[in-house]
Amino acid sequence: MPAKRVAMQIIKEVLRLKFDASLSHRQIAAACGISKGAVAKFVALADANGLSWPLPETLSECELEQLFYPSAPITKTDHDPDWFEVHHELKKKGVTRQLLWSEHVAKYPDYARSYTTFSIHYRKWKQRQRRSLRQEHKAGEKLFIDHCGPTMNIIDRGTGELRSAQIFVAVLGASSYTYAEATWTQSLPDWIASNQRALQYFGGVPALLVPDNLKSATHKACRYDPVVNPTYTRFAAHYGTAVLPTRPYKPQDKAKAEAGVLLVERWILAVLRHEQFFSLAQLNQAIARLLTTLNDRTFQGRTESRKDLFIALDQPALRPLPDTPYEYDEWSKAKVNIDYHISVGKRLYSVPNRLVGTTVDVRVTATGVEVYERSKRVAAHQRHGDTRYSTISEHMPARHRAHSQWSPSRFIDWGTSIGEATALVVRSQLEDRPHPEHGYRACLGLKSLCKRYGTQRLEQACRRAQSIGSPSYSSISSILKQGLDQHRKDLEEEQPKKMPEHNNVRGANYYSTTTEE
Repeated sequence: MPAKRVAMQIIKEVLRLKFDASLSHRQIAAACGISKGAVAKFVALADANGLSWPLPETLSECELEQLFYPSAPITKTDHDPDWFEVHHELKKKGVTRQLLWSEHVAKYPDYARSYTTFSIHYRKWKQRQRRSLRQEHKAGEKLFIDHCGPTMNIIDRGTGELRSAQIFVAVLGASSYTYAEATWTQSLPDWIASNQRALQYFGGVPALLVPDNLKSATHKACRYDPVVNPTYTRFAAHYGTAVLPTRPYKPQDKAKAEAGVLLVERWILAVLRHEQFFSLAQLNQAIARLLTTLNDRTFQGRTESRKDLFIALDQPALRPLPDTPYEYDEWSKAKVNIDYHISVGKRLYSVPNRLVGTTVDVRVTATGVEVYERSKRVAAHQRHGDTRYSTISEHMPARHRAHSQWSPSRFIDWGTSIGEATALVVRSQLEDRPHPEHGYRACLGLKSLCKRYGTQRLEQACRRAQSIGSPSYSSISSILKQGLDQHRKDLEEEQPKKMPEHNNVRGANYYSTTTEE
């Protein structure tokens, strides 16, 4: 059975004893003959409605009863405001119910409602609305971001293979103005690019980005202290906003995103379900066409659309976009190898040689690679190039820098000028090396041997080294030191000799597929 209604005189006495006499709930309950729980309920309702003691003179007993017993009927009077309009006006910065009430009274002098009654009627209207509409969203404050559960298929023209595209959705809190697009994945590069295009679509930046707890947005989901992805944090800083991920397992935190996703699924994906798409661009063109229709559609029972509310509420409150768009980057760590290069992807990039053996921070963008030592940039390279190596001469040790003018073709030309054997040895030094400097050093060593022993002996030593299958700098240097290049008899003896005939040596015919019967 419903609780017994307490007389308004007793409620007034409770408020007087609480706010004027400052008695405890137990003392008030004993004085008024009601339970301590009832006293607590009346005091809490008074606090929620901003009441104290003495009560406002304009507050009638009927209005007071409506505050403490909201189920009491409310009679509609002439010139009652449009509560939907009041609700959206309150989303604007600095707008209060007191201001709207005073403006309404000025517009309709015959309006007999007091400010308290005005507030009661507004609260009653708001309670009858859907939960998503009842949430308070200030203009330009929050952009809710999520992905649809369903995906869209894209057909490969060459193979006929189906590939699924993810559907990104972003919804502004105050106006419900919606953006949607298709991307291949929910990975970090696609996530950042989608966020960037969404802000460009809205033409401004909200105060907060409210994503779901997907890995591209948060490194660690936590109800009280979520760890936001560093790249996403830098993206937000570039646009002058902040990231506030929703709490895990709290769908009410992203009710706007949930509603936006549902609308996109119903009015875009469902409409396109029978169409075939052969590229991501083709799918996004179809989504953009239906997205315009969705934002132009009026709310049920209203004359306003999402676009109308966006122009009136969110658009004026959004912060301007920065002059330059955000450049996507990824950060990682790399250890500097002994050749003062780091590996990024399939290319090697030089850093100052003093950093050999240390670990550095690497920032990779679409066009460049930057290297940082303790937040200080120490190297910058173009990401793509014709060769596997990207080496800056200033990063070389002094002994390497002195020979930086050398090139493979120059070494080969020098070897050819000495002789055929020397040219072949030079070529072998420059091929299949982990780094060009390794081959250069060997070639420079050959030049040093040439100055010491002369061109003729170097050519003979190179020929001897090739004959023994060891055309390396160390072998050639050893041959010259021992004077083996001058022993022609040894060279002749080292030529391959014919195997002697022997009963135990099988000839080629032994393995023939035909045998005598």
